[in-house]
Amino acid sequence: MKPDAIADLILFNGRLHTVDRAKPRASAVAIKDGRFIAVGNDAQAMALRGAGTQVIDLMGRTVIPGLNDSHLHLIRGGLNYNLELRWEGVPSLADALRLLKEQALRTPAPQWVRVVGGWNEFQFAEKRMPTLEELNQAAPDTPVFVLHLYDRALLNRAALRVVGYDRNTPNPPGARSSAMATATPRAC
Repeated sequence: MKPDAIADLILFNGRLHTVDRAKPRASAVAIKDGRFIAVGNDAQAMALRGAGTQVIDLMGRTVIPGLNDSHLHLIRGGLNYNLELRWEGVPSLADALRLLKEQALRTPAPQWVRVVGGWNEFQFAEKRMPTLEELNQAAPDTPVFVLHLYDRALLNRAALRVVGYDRNTPNPPGARSSAMATATPRAC
């Protein structure tokens, strides 16, 4: 701690994980120019308060320093992980569709089932994608979003109804949708 420094920011009344084995916990930190100038208790940090210091009461919340992952999907996982389905390593399309049906039965309305991850049709014994009819049979009333190779998706009829997509809906710029012979949207 530098006693002559005035902090730009003080976080206090918290549970801070310092990642320092000698001093693993603290209740407050003081920061100046983007650097920690004090890590300790509330009084130690508040001693570095000046007229222009921003002070944040953490109200007992936890702070974990240095956790910054720009591609974490934490909110998706935290809110809906139990509604996601992964097909990596599934040996057949028949098995994948059985898993989809089971997940759809567990998924409460109005939630969707999302098939995510790095699967592809060549892992399946059938060496093909699921058809719209197969998706509809597996989950007739539950909206299904099947992400394929991270750049395209298949939707079942329940999902198309939810988003209001029908044969008259124009494609957004740069997008393409496939259609069956009946001109019913198959994918978007």
